[in-house]
Amino acid sequence: MNSPIIPNQVYTPEQVAAILQLSKNTVYNLIGKGEIPAKKLGKVYRIPATSLSFIFTGLDFDLYQAEQVDQANLPQINQALKQIRRQKSA
Repeated sequence: MNSPIIPNQVYTPEQVAAILQLSKNTVYNLIGKGEIPAKKLGKVYRIPATSLSFIFTGLDFDLYQAEQVDQANLPQINQALKQIRRQKSA
């Protein structure tokens, strides 16, 4: 199965096994260990596409995006801190 990862998409463990080229049992074991974040709905698991990015980045995709925004805002934050420090010392 050659499917790209689609944001806001959910996958079955079988689909994730095919994407990651692992056995279905390995995927279930990884879910059980918490290495692949998944939601259990009734008796079945569904794995958000963002969980797959978590495997490779170590971060949930939404946290990764927030970190990127924070990094982009650092110069403005540092400038604001400098201004506050100047006001305090004056």
